Amino acid sequence: MRGAVISNHLSYLDIVVFAAMHPCVFVSKAEIEHWPVVGWMTTMSGTVYVARGHGGSALKARKEMQDAVDAGLPVVFFPEGTTSNGSGLLKFHSGLLAQVIQSGSPVTAAYVRYSFAEENRTGVSVADDVCYWGDRNMVMHIFKFLGLRGVRAEVRFADGPIAFSNDGLHRKMAAVEARAAVAALGAGR
Repeated sequence: MRGAVISNHLSYLDIVVFAAMHPCVFVSKAEIEHWPVVGWMTTMSGTVYVARGHGGSALKARKEMQDAVDAGLPVVFFPEGTTSNGSGLLKFHSGLLAQVIQSGSPVTAAYVRYSFAEENRTGVSVADDVCYWGDRNMVMHIFKFLGLRGVRAEVRFADGPIAFSNDGLHRKMAAVEARAAVAALGAGR
């Protein structure tokens, strides 16, 4: 893998899954840097932080993302900007994507999905008990997750980088095209 990898985002588990597959650098919202334990771990792993809602934050992250790419590490980020329950893709934000495209780095689409290989107690679902979204308490979610059996993660990668159209050079169109590439990997599942 080279350049950037973009994916849907279902849970904090996505980061563990991608990191277990290949050494990489993640791009994350700046708030995480200040979380107890998690902030220290993400900083030590080389995470690039972006202050969402602050104009120019993606541009500021560009150098750090390029440094990772130049070091041979793929940069993984989730253009939805937040996690979801997996019922569909959210709108893709274009700021980071535009920075990667302008740097000339390839962008590869990926799609992560979770399932159960074993039966769990009644009422357990991937959407509510594996995916982490909304205003849930993270510590409680982690403890509940640790009680699940047979959780499986599957990641599909596109065969090659996204071939953005000429309109894809416009960041909003690039986000639409990138979202379509990720959605195509998850279609028919």
